[in-house]
Amino acid sequence: MPSNTNAMGALAAVQNDKSKILGVRMGRHTVEPGLHIPKAEARDEPVVRFDGANTSTKYMVVCLDLDAPHPSFPFLSPILHWIQPGLQAANEGGQRVLRASEPSISDYAPPGPPPGSPPHRYCFFLYGQPASLDGSKYASVDGAKMGLWSRMRYSLDTAEKELGLGPIVATNYFTSN
Repeated sequence: MPSNTNAMGALAAVQNDKSKILGVRMGRHTVEPGLHIPKAEARDEPVVRFDGANTSTKYMVVCLDLDAPHPSFPFLSPILHWIQPGLQAANEGGQRVLRASEPSISDYAPPGPPPGSPPHRYCFFLYGQPASLDGSKYASVDGAKMGLWSRMRYSLDTAEKELGLGPIVATNYFTSN
């Protein structure tokens, strides 16, 4: 499994620091860390919010499945499910919702654990987006969907270095099968 040191540390830290929880809405579900959502109810692209978001800062969110194809045998993990740069805070209903102003680098792929698998962890990581990062440089041509092979064994540590990302600002996760 590729190295994902920062991601694992952020997941552990959110248990002790509730201010680091990224707001994630999956359909009718507001995600609390570890909430189980059936995969049929997690098909649509999530809505993310972060009350600590600065309105003059751009953010990027990354979503990974840490347990593919099976939590006890995650040899394909992590699987990349989404990279959305250009998120900017907008006040909506008293919350800081993050809305995209740039195309996705990796389109949202809904959960897809194989039949019989225990729940997988779908983890969201929010970063401040470096001002120098042009997310459209990494976006797919003409909105093409990213293939499965490109998503497997994704190294978040490598992506952090390549994209010049700083520390994880907030995180959250749900489980699904």
